[in-house]
Amino acid sequence: MVAIVNKLFAAAAANLAASSGYGYGSGSTGSSYGSGYGSGSGYGSGSTWPSNWQPSFQLSGCSIDKFVPQFPSSQTQLVAPSQPPKFIGLAFGVQNYTCSNTNTFTSTGAVAELIDVSCIVYEPEFSTIQDDLFNVWTNLVPASIQSIIELFHLIDIPQILAQHYFVPNPTTGQGLSPKWDFTSSGKFEGVQDAFIIAKGKGTLPAPTNATRDVAWLDVVQVEGDIASEVFRFDTVGGQPPASCMYGKDHDISVRYVSKYIFYGGSLA
Repeated sequence: MVAIVNKLFAAAAANLAASSGYGYGSGSTGSSYGSGYGSGSGYGSGSTWPSNWQPSFQLSGCSIDKFVPQFPSSQTQLVAPSQPPKFIGLAFGVQNYTCSNTNTFTSTGAVAELIDVSCIVYEPEFSTIQDDLFNVWTNLVPASIQSIIELFHLIDIPQILAQHYFVPNPTTGQGLSPKWDFTSSGKFEGVQDAFIIAKGKGTLPAPTNATRDVAWLDVVQVEGDIASEVFRFDTVGGQPPASCMYGKDHDISVRYVSKYIFYGGSLA
């Protein structure tokens, strides 16, 4: 499965270089894209990936109506609905934090890109694909998540499912609420209500490594028609350091990977 994520980023870099003239593999600091794909990353000037590369396997656009996510037993915080799921995305991005006056980091939201991986959910390696992507995202891609999202949309990668970010709470106007936005690409491009803004329902410390990996979540719809419930699971990374110094430490962004699965909604 590591080949899948390696080729996805390689194809993005190659297509960007061919279409925009960015310094692919040059190590130039003039471009946040070109500097991120130097020869040390495996995507440098000696790369053999053509600019019109497409995967030799089908990654997206398959039915997942028989797929059941695996949640830990003996808990009631995350329980998959009896209805079949509609969408599943492999996400990579950042969890954002600020140092509070208690000298601990407080969440200020997240930004992530979701890739449609519906065609590989029944493959044995699917259970660990998040680890492969995390290794690529943290070790081989120094560009920011905003730059990567812009890159992927510039070259119109067909596997893009959605973007995840936070917006003002639409009910109270206070604080932030998570949003998954399907409106910028694919079959739902331009569909005004193809999103979900959600509120929390259940949370579970990551059963893998709770000090490194952000919690698994169950959230339910407040606004939008793309889904009525979303689960975050198989998380890797995203947790901040245990402490900070208020007034001295800057805001931080911690890279993470997870899977998101979507249920319900009126759009299909």
